[in-house]
Amino acid sequence: MTEAFDAETMGGVPDGFERLWTPHRLAYVEGERPDDGPTGCPLCRKAEEGDRESLVVHRGEHCYVVLNLYPYNPGHLMVCPYRHIAWYTDCTESERDEMSALTQDAMRVLRHVSGPQGFNIGMNQGSVGGAGISGHLHQHVVPRWEGDTNFLPIIAQTKAVPQLLDDTWRRVSDAWREDH
Repeated sequence: MTEAFDAETMGGVPDGFERLWTPHRLAYVEGERPDDGPTGCPLCRKAEEGDRESLVVHRGEHCYVVLNLYPYNPGHLMVCPYRHIAWYTDCTESERDEMSALTQDAMRVLRHVSGPQGFNIGMNQGSVGGAGISGHLHQHVVPRWEGDTNFLPIIAQTKAVPQLLDDTWRRVSDAWREDH
């Protein structure tokens, strides 16, 4: 027997909010982690794929720089070691040094491309520490502008990103090649 949807009988009460459905994120909610080893790790796969399809903007000797697939702002980059390691303390000196240098380079390139007024830079360590991909170390470089946040994340649980990933990839990777 088919019944009409009734929010109260389905465990919820209508609240007037619009919902942004993201079924591709269900694996995270259900505890299925895509980073249970190098073969399931999206950051390991990106290191092995072509630059444009994987959104890699620069490759170094020990680390690479990639656009975040779910950016907070246009140009949100991640600096990742090629090795599948979870903790900053597991970095070799060479990996640590290159991550630092590439973070500085990322800031320079983003300043050239889009003139941010500030940056958020950081690493979330472990799933309890907020890492979405806890098995593969990565450092976020997020460009910030005055007024880049508004009511949407608070009221609608939605982030408006005003630039397509492919456009951002092209601008950032072109500028990276010009600067080096």
